[in-house]
Amino acid sequence: MSSLIALRQTSTRAAALRTSPSFICMATSLPRAAFAPRRHFSVFSSVRDSGSATFTGNEAAQIPTIPQDEKLQDQTLKSSGTEKEKTSLMKPDKHNYFTEAAWPHPIYTVEQMKAIDIAHRESRTFSDKVALFAIRVLRKSFDIATGYRHPKPGQEGMTEFRMTGDKWLTRFVFLESIAGVPGMVGGMVRHLHSLRALRRDRAWIETLLEEAYNERMHLLTFLKLHKPGRFMRLMLLGGQGVFFNLFFICYLISPRTCHRFVGYLEEEAIVTYTRCLEDIHAGRLPDWQKLEIPDIAKQYWKMPDNCTIEDLILYIRADEAKHREVNHTLSNLDQKIDRNPFALKIDNGKPQPTKGLETIKSAGWERDEIAA
Repeated sequence: MSSLIALRQTSTRAAALRTSPSFICMATSLPRAAFAPRRHFSVFSSVRDSGSATFTGNEAAQIPTIPQDEKLQDQTLKSSGTEKEKTSLMKPDKHNYFTEAAWPHPIYTVEQMKAIDIAHRESRTFSDKVALFAIRVLRKSFDIATGYRHPKPGQEGMTEFRMTGDKWLTRFVFLESIAGVPGMVGGMVRHLHSLRALRRDRAWIETLLEEAYNERMHLLTFLKLHKPGRFMRLMLLGGQGVFFNLFFICYLISPRTCHRFVGYLEEEAIVTYTRCLEDIHAGRLPDWQKLEIPDIAKQYWKMPDNCTIEDLILYIRADEAKHREVNHTLSNLDQKIDRNPFALKIDNGKPQPTKGLETIKSAGWERDEIAA
């Protein structure tokens, strides 16, 4: 309390001195810089930092507080040169986040990735037919939005079907921004159900969230290679808003249909990436030969330093093939009582589903093929 009284007496004397005639006369002879406003008050800082006094109520409110980050910015700006440099220093660095992948990616061999092929599971039930019809409507809208026309065999080199590098990347960004929604919705719904029912979910949640995470990694990788414009961002905003809510409602009604829908969606994604690989092999995308693979992709897929854009597309297509298998399989199971076979390790002498590509089935695993 004695420190507080001393501080108040000092402030009163300083105010009286500033209004005295002798002080005014002396002030006129000093340079203007001497009266520049000061942001820091050493007397307050010394008391506050030393911890020798305690302030409460209005007394504490009167003490100026300077955030540590602001102090560092001031010191940095004083040593910087141009105004442009000062502006850039004020912005936070967005490229120095050190985080590990929540789900480490399984290791794929080159032979496994090149063995991925286009396949289609025939619709057998009314639920399957509804899912297939929905994906065809979505595919048509998607093609119009990205300027894509799928050629028939032998028409790939024709002008009206040709895709440039920018068109491919725009299509990939749009595709992956939508493909990352179903896994998150499914995982969220099952997570909330597990909380309400007070029981475990038989390991479905982790696989669905991992799928959403994987699709988001695809998107982040492509965003390093292509920046969508304002119109595309607006389309993504509207598309995600509509698709998320529709898929959420549908998953509450029939999760089996939703998983079949995602299986068909991944079939279309494999068609897209396969045709892109054909364009690369045919030399229709010469600009891509100079593209550097982003570090985020090298770290996530553990790719070598000399990897190419073809290698990147192979990895992503393999991921889509795995999602195709997972969702077709989940759609074949009893949604309430069956366990997630991709989270089980059962050695019964027969091939079983895995997280990798060792025993992949393009049409999914039937329920009677999976060990209980």
